[in-house]
Amino acid sequence: MFRKGARQHSINFLSLDSKLDSSVFSFGQILKNCWRSYRSFFSRFHLTGFRKWFNELLSEGFTLLVAGMMVMMALAIPSYRILEKGEWKATGQYSVTMLDRYGNEIGHRGILHDDAVPIDELPDHLIKAVMATEDRRFFTHFGIDVFGTLRAVVANLKADGVVQGGSSLSQQLAKILFLSPERTLDRKIKEAFLAIWLEQHYTKKEIMKLYLDRAYMGGGAHGVEAAAQLYFGKSAREVSLAEGAMMAGLFKAPTRYSPHANLPAARARANEVLDNMVEAGFMTDGQVHGARLNPAVPVDQDAAFNSPEFFMDWAFEEAQRLTKGKSDFNLTVQTTIDVELQELAEKSVAGVLLPNRKPRRVQEAALVSMSLDGAVRSMVGGNDYGESQFNRAVNAKRQPGSTFKPYVYLTALQNGFKPNSRVVDFPVVCGRWSPKNYNRRYRGAITLEVALAKSINTIPVWLAKKVGHKNITANTRLLGLKGVKPNCTMPIGTSELTLLEHTGGYVAFANGGKPVKPYGIVEIRNSRGEVIYSHDRDEKPLVQVFETEHIEMLNHMLGKVVSAGTARRAILDFTLSAGKTGTGQNYKDAFFLGFTGDYVTGVWFGNDNSKPTGRVTGGSLPAQTWHDYMAKAHRSMNIGQIPGLPLHPVQVAERKRLAAIAKANPEAVYDESRDQRMPDRTYELLQSISNLMRSAKENFGPVKPDDGSKKQVRARITGDQVARKSFTPQ
Repeated sequence: MFRKGARQHSINFLSLDSKLDSSVFSFGQILKNCWRSYRSFFSRFHLTGFRKWFNELLSEGFTLLVAGMMVMMALAIPSYRILEKGEWKATGQYSVTMLDRYGNEIGHRGILHDDAVPIDELPDHLIKAVMATEDRRFFTHFGIDVFGTLRAVVANLKADGVVQGGSSLSQQLAKILFLSPERTLDRKIKEAFLAIWLEQHYTKKEIMKLYLDRAYMGGGAHGVEAAAQLYFGKSAREVSLAEGAMMAGLFKAPTRYSPHANLPAARARANEVLDNMVEAGFMTDGQVHGARLNPAVPVDQDAAFNSPEFFMDWAFEEAQRLTKGKSDFNLTVQTTIDVELQELAEKSVAGVLLPNRKPRRVQEAALVSMSLDGAVRSMVGGNDYGESQFNRAVNAKRQPGSTFKPYVYLTALQNGFKPNSRVVDFPVVCGRWSPKNYNRRYRGAITLEVALAKSINTIPVWLAKKVGHKNITANTRLLGLKGVKPNCTMPIGTSELTLLEHTGGYVAFANGGKPVKPYGIVEIRNSRGEVIYSHDRDEKPLVQVFETEHIEMLNHMLGKVVSAGTARRAILDFTLSAGKTGTGQNYKDAFFLGFTGDYVTGVWFGNDNSKPTGRVTGGSLPAQTWHDYMAKAHRSMNIGQIPGLPLHPVQVAERKRLAAIAKANPEAVYDESRDQRMPDRTYELLQSISNLMRSAKENFGPVKPDDGSKKQVRARITGDQVARKSFTPQ
């Protein structure tokens, strides 16, 4: 300030402060004026009294509506993904004729294009009967019948149970085309979105036609044309009002109201349909009076066969997978199913399940039985296919409980443990979790054999820590089990598996260590009779993966489970068997998987909603069902020997008998093989050998196995003789 000229360069702080103050004041005034203008503008909208509350409700409702729409869009994403795949379009083109393992026709899947009837040619009273029963407002709703749904909800609440269905016909078609029949909230949400999509892309007439062609109507019949042929021996074009009412009544419960199974119930249901038609205004009392006086009479079906519906659904999916990319959709599929074993399986499941549904609080059961190469011989996917087509044997993933433990013990045997290795049953900790035994007690020092027979929980958890969780899961992958994750609770069966894949895993124990992939199709031919798929030709042969020694030791232990452990109800009086029981957490699931030298069978009991059963364990109802089935499944006592187990005295006696027959008459023993219902390839092999022996006898006289003539016989057999019976030894 004292330098010359410095005063001219100094800052005038007073002026700067004045400008700053005036600017802040001016900006504040502007904000104040804006606020006054805002309040002045919106003051005209000020509400009081009921107007205020109405406005608040409207505003909140709009907010919830927007939020709900966002949630609905999120829930719709899975439905859109189903549509993007487009697989249902190809499914609708397939027409598949199913044959059993012996070449006999057992049913159809897909649309029978040659038999399809245009909707314009169907009787008017049949269409009205379907609408009156399934969806009266079909032609007025947008895919979801809101009033019908509300009516069903009220009725079900009053009855404290499900007495009415609220699904529209479009929703039912969406379930048939896109979804599984599993009863879940997720499926119902998808069903609603897909029904709306159908309404947007198809006319009402097209939706009705699709439904009438594809709905299941009992007895293996899909669609009204197949049902009319099955029940009345005529085309759907010709059914009377009484017959149409009876057919319309089948949609609700095809098995329960089938006229072949229960004619009085079918006629009572038909009367309900006639009442619905009058109530809906489609017909008058006078018009339906004649149908009441002259009820429908189904054609005689004494020889009618109950098709293996659950199995055919699975085989149909497999056929589509195996022929994907091929242009021919009219197929003939020879399956692995044995109709006699299938009937036996259904009777065994029903005989144990039905008397115990209420007292033991268990509503469903499933069974899968395979031969030692993985061929599915019988399959029961639930209590009643007509009531629910959800296949619990193939699609339901459940916790297998202690039936998972053999995979742990197999890994332990691979790592140096023996059945008589002594381990200590004591509290084990894995992370923060500690398993408890079924009886809440500890046994101290025991052998692995006893630990498995008594289903001790602590031992497999301890073994898993010793041999490594990843090594166990590696073995399960080799056995075809998917989704098993290495964690602390895995050794006692908390990973979810399907009964089909779980039973397939046990096949490797029965056949000596060769993992299999369960299959249901032997051969597929196109409309020209050409073989486009053959299991023997197109699939890899079985390979020995596990050492026979380890499998034999494991089977010895599993045999003790049946003879002296938790599965004593499964003991058979003509052959030794092996297996394992399993009970899920809180008794939600009960399993028994067991095998003989010929068959491997798995049984499950439980509830679709995963509610606990009435303390049903694997050693109770499942083991009993397994016993009832396996006791009759073996048509001959010439049963194979389980690796690691001795022959039962009955088996020894049978082999001696067959040896004596073979010595006296070599051809006779091969003739008996057909009674044992062997796979066709095995029978052809034995028959070929028999033919060759017969040819040798004609040329050289009786052949003794121990003399030198064997080489001479082999030299005289020509190639033409062998070519007459082509076979593939296994």
